[in-house]
Amino acid sequence: MSKINDVTANFDQFIAEGVAVVDFWATWCGPCKMLAPILDDVADSVTDAKFGKVDVDNAPELAKRFGIMAIPNVCIFKDGQLVDRIVGLCDEDELSETIKKHL
Repeated sequence: MSKINDVTANFDQFIAEGVAVVDFWATWCGPCKMLAPILDDVADSVTDAKFGKVDVDNAPELAKRFGIMAIPNVCIFKDGQLVDRIVGLCDEDELSETIKKHL
């Protein structure tokens, strides 16, 4: 299981300042489980961003708000605004590079 915490309860506060990376996922999703250790590694190496998770089954209103139609769906927010996303399984390099564009 990922060491990145669920941010559903304080979502708006979490994304409000700086660069926030949010993994929209579900417990039944195989690619989501495969992405978890990749996300953990990137969180360890990209220390200028904060990382959180949202289970779409527990927060359908957040999934709808950000147009989550497929998971995993990693959304990158800067100062509260959605600035980028990666849909589907990605590797560590792609994820790191996408996040670093917004730091």
